[in-house]
Amino acid sequence: MNHLFDIEHLSIAFPEEIKGTRKLAMQTVVNDISFSIEEGEILGIVGESGAGKSMTALAAMGLLSSEARVMGGSIRFEGREILSMSEEEQSRIRGNDISMIFQEPMTSLNPVMKIGTQVGETLKLHTALGKDEIHQKVVEALADVGLPDPEALYGKYPHELSGGMRQRVMIAQAMICEPKLLIADEPTTALDVLVQQQILELLLELHRRRKVAILFISHDLHVIRKICHNVLVMYNGQIVERGEVRRVLEHPEHEYTKTLVASFPENPGKVTTQTPALSLQHVNVYYEEKNNGFWGKKERRRVVKDVSFSVKEGELFGIVGESGCGKSTLAKAIVGLNPDYDGEIAFLQNGEVKGSPQNGSHGKSGRLHAGNDAFFSRPQMVFQDPFSSLNPAHKIGWIMTEPLRVLGIRDRKEQRRLVEEMLADVGLDLSFYDRYPRELSGGQRQRVSIGTALLRQPRILVADEPVSALDVTIQSQILDLLLELHQKRKLTIVFISHDLNLVRHICSRVAVLYFGELVEIGDVEEVYRHPRHEYTKKLLEAAL
Repeated sequence: MNHLFDIEHLSIAFPEEIKGTRKLAMQTVVNDISFSIEEGEILGIVGESGAGKSMTALAAMGLLSSEARVMGGSIRFEGREILSMSEEEQSRIRGNDISMIFQEPMTSLNPVMKIGTQVGETLKLHTALGKDEIHQKVVEALADVGLPDPEALYGKYPHELSGGMRQRVMIAQAMICEPKLLIADEPTTALDVLVQQQILELLLELHRRRKVAILFISHDLHVIRKICHNVLVMYNGQIVERGEVRRVLEHPEHEYTKTLVASFPENPGKVTTQTPALSLQHVNVYYEEKNNGFWGKKERRRVVKDVSFSVKEGELFGIVGESGCGKSTLAKAIVGLNPDYDGEIAFLQNGEVKGSPQNGSHGKSGRLHAGNDAFFSRPQMVFQDPFSSLNPAHKIGWIMTEPLRVLGIRDRKEQRRLVEEMLADVGLDLSFYDRYPRELSGGQRQRVSIGTALLRQPRILVADEPVSALDVTIQSQILDLLLELHQKRKLTIVFISHDLNLVRHICSRVAVLYFGELVEIGDVEEVYRHPRHEYTKKLLEAAL
């Protein structure tokens, strides 16, 4: 029986140099996988980075790099073997019968080409339509994916659009020739929860209206549950489990699937103290931006608006909201990375003010002991992307020693001892001391970032989307580490995220930001079960 799309016993490998030699060996990245897609089906593929998901999609599109080798197997579309086709034959199918949308539209769209020209390229390649007809079809396609004023959008460049709008453009481009199969590779990963929900609803609407089959690739189980009929679970290049979505996610059989669907770690310690560790009173935070109307002139813009709240000692406090709401801007003001603010930000110990982002001071002696109140006053930050926050030119030992040097600890033996102790605390062995950031995985780099922040022994840790750039299984490991350190060191943690499910599981209280304003705050369960503000209700409807 011929299905719309079939993969049988597909294996893909890359040549890899054998360490210490100049010889090459083939490294298998997709290992003997088989599956099929029926007309009108939405099939999900889930798994962590390196599982082989995207490589399978690229093979289906005929877009494998020149280094990749198909070691065996078959890829058929409507019974026709794609692997044996010429590049010209593959090109006729690609974009016309099978289309693909990618994770990051900004890197997939040509930055120097106008939107209308890019969306119309597929029509130019696959049809005999004239210039005016293509223009009309493009405008209709942009309107079809819910973009406002498509005629004006036609002449704009990708950088002039928001992330959600760019992803809609990608979908319009993929759907303009009305393909029978749409491959969506992590199409919502880079988007916040509300825009993510809009894109999922758009894909479901196009699926209902045009009967297009969708191969939906993601590491987000919540997204897979919302959109897919059936799901494949990939691990180390193999399919380890498959079946109807509800059955696989609610009754997993393979150990890896059980790990994937395991619930978020719970915060074991609920705060009982009422003593504040951090206090914000009527805080406004500003940024200077270039004004497009005046060459070189900058405009001061208020991003955070009159925000007041306090965080208790030892509390795990969540801040949620969509991209651009002011979460990260507020975090940078708290740790002193953005000094352009007014109002009051104060760090307290036993109820007494010990510093602020502008007047907090480091201990003169640089000694790591609890009696040095000034040393303990300044919060430290863990960033979203651990690779960009680590200096690629230096080894991990040098990077982690830097805060100790700033604190005045000059003895090299003492520096090494403290760094090695911290490496052990964050779950890394001593060999990492002499490695470069590029030699580490994303999870390992984030452990280094956390350890570097903790070497200053802060009482307050600000974690800004610390797991959003990581795979679901690595996310769980880093969260476990943060919760362990939270308990062991009695840390106060301000946890910033757009993932409302995650915040619900690990935080005691939550604040909701919307366009820079604090619109709701309270105990997590109270806010989630009985949201008062309309924006909070929308966030929760999209996320849960």
